Amino acid sequence: MRDVTAVMWFRRDLRLGDNPALLDAVAAGDGQVLGIFVLDPLLWERSGAARRTHLAASLRSLSKAMGGNLVVRRGDPAQVIPAVAEEIGARSVHIGADHGPYGQTRDGEVEGSLKCPLVVTGSPYAIAPGRIMNQQGRPYQVFTPYFRAWLEHGWRQPCEPPEQVKWLSVKGDELPDGAADDAGEQAALDNWRAYLDDVARYDDERNRPDLDSTSRMSIPLKYGELHPRTMLADLARKRSAGAEAYRRQLAWRDFCADLLARNPQAAWKPLRPEFERMQYDEPGALFDAWKEGRTGYPFVDAGMRQLAESGFVHNRVRMVVASFLVKDLHVHWKYGARWFMQSLRDGDLASNSLNWQWVAGCGADAAPYFRIFNPVGQGLKFDPDGEYVRRWVPELRHLDGKNAHEPWKNGGADGYPEPVVDHAEARREALRRYDAIR
Repeated sequence: MRDVTAVMWFRRDLRLGDNPALLDAVAAGDGQVLGIFVLDPLLWERSGAARRTHLAASLRSLSKAMGGNLVVRRGDPAQVIPAVAEEIGARSVHIGADHGPYGQTRDGEVEGSLKCPLVVTGSPYAIAPGRIMNQQGRPYQVFTPYFRAWLEHGWRQPCEPPEQVKWLSVKGDELPDGAADDAGEQAALDNWRAYLDDVARYDDERNRPDLDSTSRMSIPLKYGELHPRTMLADLARKRSAGAEAYRRQLAWRDFCADLLARNPQAAWKPLRPEFERMQYDEPGALFDAWKEGRTGYPFVDAGMRQLAESGFVHNRVRMVVASFLVKDLHVHWKYGARWFMQSLRDGDLASNSLNWQWVAGCGADAAPYFRIFNPVGQGLKFDPDGEYVRRWVPELRHLDGKNAHEPWKNGGADGYPEPVVDHAEARREALRRYDAIR
């Protein structure tokens, strides 16, 4: 008679601590668990180099924590997971919920192919999509009342890692190459706990890319190296406006996931249907200039170059570069969202698409369309000494202080382009197009 065993299928939970699905797998398998990660070609091929590198490094860190026993197999999960479950005679397969459009479809196909139960426990969110409803039993469309309900609902405390696991092993494929010093559960915990010493400053400094003082926890949250429950438990011990502002951002992440789970088309289509009639320009040379950080607007170009070189962009700058693409260059937000998903190390479909819609004015709780960021004014306000611009746009390092934001007024710079559009004229055109769909 075979020993009782279970499969733990890791996805967006690349950690051993605070992982309820893993605890269920250990209990169901009487301590004997096969841990597997499936390299799905459909997702791998859509990921840019930054995401692939971090994922590979995170998988190596997880495998090390498992004594080298993480099994990695390439292929369609609907074939790989049932095959490995049958191979070891597993009584059950355990996962954390995936609320994304592709994830839900994929998990349904896996469940239909399995000969044993697919057990879903937990999710990547403090409060899973679909849990929070208003008094009429309907989902929230506006963030502020959602946030109040989110706080009132509350969340579970973090759970401990399993005390003893006998990790099973079967033949797998080679782990992909990739190295990142900040990848993996322990690095995420170390970085988060170091940041907690400075979280009180978050409310004052979170819009200042020149200070580079945000936590960058969006990256480990993307891969599940750290669960938001752990972060919320730590934040509960802090009493500051910064901690409260940070908690609000974790709620916004849950809100975006809730919106996408209920509206899967929102990945690439506006939640507000009238925006389907908006006149947009096809992406061409100006779109290429935006991607390459050569628009002639230093704050925009610094952000796009930071994205290209590091796979990360400060949140304030993400809003500015997104507004510039949609409202200065009049390109549909979906093209920018796809470029971000390809380029970002923390590329998360729900947060990415719904935040792009927020800037474009076409999502739930969206900023009004007529809120158009001035790319120069934003730079002067949030990078007042030009440090962020000079860090990422070397052609402008000879310009002191705020002069770096307006090189055309300060002698220009060899090799740096003139502005590709006149912001005032582009703003008037954006408002004209908006008036046409109202």
